[in-house]
Amino acid sequence: MTATYTEIFLASCILILPFLYESSHAFRYHLKFFLYYAIVMINSIILIPVYFFKPGDVKNLLIASDFCRGITNILGLRWTLRGKENLEKEQACIVIANHQSSLDILGMFNFWRVMGKCTVIAKKELLYTGPFGLAAYLCGLIFIPRVHSERAKSIMNEAANKIKTDKVKLWVFPEGTRRNDGQIHPFKKGAFHMAISNKLPIVPVVFSRYYFLDKHHKRFDHGKVVVTALPQIETKELTMDNLEELMERVRNVMQETFNETSKEIIDGYAPLSSQKIT
Repeated sequence: MTATYTEIFLASCILILPFLYESSHAFRYHLKFFLYYAIVMINSIILIPVYFFKPGDVKNLLIASDFCRGITNILGLRWTLRGKENLEKEQACIVIANHQSSLDILGMFNFWRVMGKCTVIAKKELLYTGPFGLAAYLCGLIFIPRVHSERAKSIMNEAANKIKTDKVKLWVFPEGTRRNDGQIHPFKKGAFHMAISNKLPIVPVVFSRYYFLDKHHKRFDHGKVVVTALPQIETKELTMDNLEELMERVRNVMQETFNETSKEIIDGYAPLSSQKIT
């Protein structure tokens, strides 16, 4: 009899899930993020033994991207990459990107093979997120302790030497905090300091606004994102006196592209209910 009640309960849950998904935007929001994180975690567990054959190799991220980019379809998202030629060059460079959500990583998974050898600067706290943290470590992510500036500088210098030797792209979110509010916020100096010190070009990458995502109102709808890789900005002739000017230049060109692509997507694709979100 217990088994029968259990079966009835499970059947009821299965029947009610589609109703909740369609009728409750909060349920849809939490379910989508749960699926996103759960699948990434499961893939991490599956791939960790594979990564141990080449621990710390950034090419492990290519395998991760192959396993994870299918999540895009489950979540009802579409990613369009523009300026592909600016990311596919085999070179050491600093990729500067705006940061709106953890979904940014999902977008990266969809064009990681375009970039080839690429790694990411991440906060050290991610190292302690179970299988995902271990998998990220084995994939060669660079973890920075945010509260120890001297140690962070040392790690950044070591990373610069490695990416120059191996011709690896270093992806940085210089805003630090994720914000989905229609602005590209002021940058932290670390990545630009590294670029000037090591004469590395900067490749700005801009994700259009996530109009389909609203953390405050717990809304996560279907949507489209345009990711634009802009022409690289050289730093060979720059000194530290040009640091602030370089940061402002990169931010301005990114904000302009962000405004243009966001308007394009919202005007031409987003449903009216999404366009009203501010």
